[in-house]
Amino acid sequence: MERFVIKGNQPLKGTIKVNGAKNAALKLLAASLLTDKEWTISNVPKIEDIFRLIELLKSVGAVVENKSKGIYQIKAKNIQATDLDLNIAKKLKGSILMAGPLLARCGQAIFSQPGGCIIGQRPRDIFLDGFKAFGVKIKESKKGYYLTSKQLKGTKFIFPLISVTATETMILTAVLAKGRTVLKNAACEPEIIALSEFLNKCGAKIKGAGTSFIEIEGVNSLNSGECRVIPDRIEAGSFAILGAAANSPIKITNLIPSHLDVLWFLLNKAGVDLEIGKDFVIIKPGSNLKSVNLKTHEYPGFATDLQAPFTVLMTQAKGVSLIHETIFDGRLFYTDMLNQMGAKIIMCDPHRVVVQGPTKLYGRNLLSPDLRAGIALVVAALIAQGESVIENIYQIDRGYECIEERLSKIGADIKRIN
Repeated sequence: MERFVIKGNQPLKGTIKVNGAKNAALKLLAASLLTDKEWTISNVPKIEDIFRLIELLKSVGAVVENKSKGIYQIKAKNIQATDLDLNIAKKLKGSILMAGPLLARCGQAIFSQPGGCIIGQRPRDIFLDGFKAFGVKIKESKKGYYLTSKQLKGTKFIFPLISVTATETMILTAVLAKGRTVLKNAACEPEIIALSEFLNKCGAKIKGAGTSFIEIEGVNSLNSGECRVIPDRIEAGSFAILGAAANSPIKITNLIPSHLDVLWFLLNKAGVDLEIGKDFVIIKPGSNLKSVNLKTHEYPGFATDLQAPFTVLMTQAKGVSLIHETIFDGRLFYTDMLNQMGAKIIMCDPHRVVVQGPTKLYGRNLLSPDLRAGIALVVAALIAQGESVIENIYQIDRGYECIEERLSKIGADIKRIN
């Protein structure tokens, strides 16, 4: 298996570009099953989650062509199957997004319990209850769920808790449903807005995306279209936190700064000197980091996907900070590995840790438990004394394209070893 070998405490300097958003590209690719017309999607990141979803699209009969770097043409004219490959789907949370389009086009869908990171319970009942509201019949077996519907019918559905993937799944289910659908307590992430805007460009009738109240009037079909994936706000935030933790001059380009307003507020409060431009952010050295408390929240609050890198940053800040993870109950267990590196972190309960800083970190052999904790361990290894080895880097490759090559260009000593 591949691993990263990182020699820490090297001076970092330079410019790093943000790629297309994983969490936008996956939804756009899955949505291509809604039409038999050709879609062209550009700025698609070259990451493992994208590769897995493309495999699923091809397995049901979609024709997917990689025209050039980051540009894909998809045409799902002849859908030949409606059951998703179990071995692929169990690796990918986004696989469930294909269910709505398959129901709309074929009247049935078969899928397993979707996979992804092991970071706490994912409430599958939200998805099943949502499908039932559209008139879908569900049978459960050892292999997964068998969904059938002669005609999807518009409905009113209230999410019991805010869920990005569930919101997007219900949008994709409603686009071709007969009649009007109302979604309440919906997620508001920028990726949902980007998805809805493109679907509208292709003929859908979606109102309210980016708010908690979304209305969708079902249409008979969608047209062909072209779309460019928005920048990855989580990648942008991870790079900004790296610059702050390494106390290094790093310019992050090709991002939408307004997608990360809460992060910039907290970095300023922590004493980080930064400059925010139209589509870039510059992290400047010389900061005297101060501890700040953090509480994750659904957008526009502080993203749970940036909690782990920010916790690494707090190990370098003076004082005590409380990190409160409100979204997932298993997302703080990586802090044990930071303690092995020399951090002083006390776990209060599955949702809260206390970080005492500043502490020196030292290189260790580490295991990436999930995507976002994985990039946090990379940040920790880059600022640590000595050498670190990070195993299970497939988890990191799921969301960050060629991360070792990109970090090397700004001075990091990081190598991928097979």
